[in-house]
Amino acid sequence: MSFTGKYEVESQENYEAFMNLIGIPSDVTARGKDFKIVTEVVQNGNDFTWSQIYPGQTMTNKFTIGQESDMETMAGKKFKATVRQEGEKLVVDFPKYHHTSEIVGGKLVETSVAGGVTFKRTSKKVA
Repeated sequence: MSFTGKYEVESQENYEAFMNLIGIPSDVTARGKDFKIVTEVVQNGNDFTWSQIYPGQTMTNKFTIGQESDMETMAGKKFKATVRQEGEKLVVDFPKYHHTSEIVGGKLVETSVAGGVTFKRTSKKVA
């Protein structure tokens, strides 16, 4: 399954509750709520460049499946993690949440879980 493409958010579930739980400031959460976040993915085999474009910033993580990589959270904190592939999903544990990404019906579906709150973002492919 190839993740390569440019995706624009079309729906989000539990956005505010999740962002508050992981410590994103309320003003940042409010700005991002209605912003059409764009995710750009370039996949070359097991090597990925994964960029998310937020209001006023772009966050890019480069990683190879199964190898420890330097990563950055939504809050801008740097950490090391190993992205795994489980079936058709990419799975990674961020410091405060567990995250999965998969392609379902041609859409990018990202699910993050922390403290009993599940945040789901679905993005349509635009390029």
